[in-house]
Amino acid sequence: MKTAQALTDKLAIGLSLACAIHCLTLPLLLVLLPSLAALQLDHETFHVWMVAAVIPSSLFALTLGCKQHRRIHVLLLGTLGLVLLVMAVALGAARIGEAGEKALTLAGAVCVALGHAMNFRLCRVHKEKACPCPSQKQAEAS
Repeated sequence: MKTAQALTDKLAIGLSLACAIHCLTLPLLLVLLPSLAALQLDHETFHVWMVAAVIPSSLFALTLGCKQHRRIHVLLLGTLGLVLLVMAVALGAARIGEAGEKALTLAGAVCVALGHAMNFRLCRVHKEKACPCPSQKQAEAS
């Protein structure tokens, strides 16, 4: 289970960074390479699919990690990022403008990536110390 948590942390970090890179570089790439416009990477469908991939992997990794290291603020940071990403998709450029959508997306991606980086680091430290979880300590005492 711990390996799955580490893999999904890395997956969610990668997806968050891909989303941020998409938001920051696509306008520049479209200006420099107009043939990329045919790929329709700027379409809202991209954002929907990215959020659909980030939500389950993030929730899985963050909840497993939180059970292991018991740092609720990591789960809250990741959840805040997910909420910001969903808000960016739900509100869209039509309601909050392109700059607002990019700001929400970037803030959400940064929160998700930071949450997963912290989760990964805390789980690795917890594993290296080889100390039992608080729930295991209680079970051994009984």
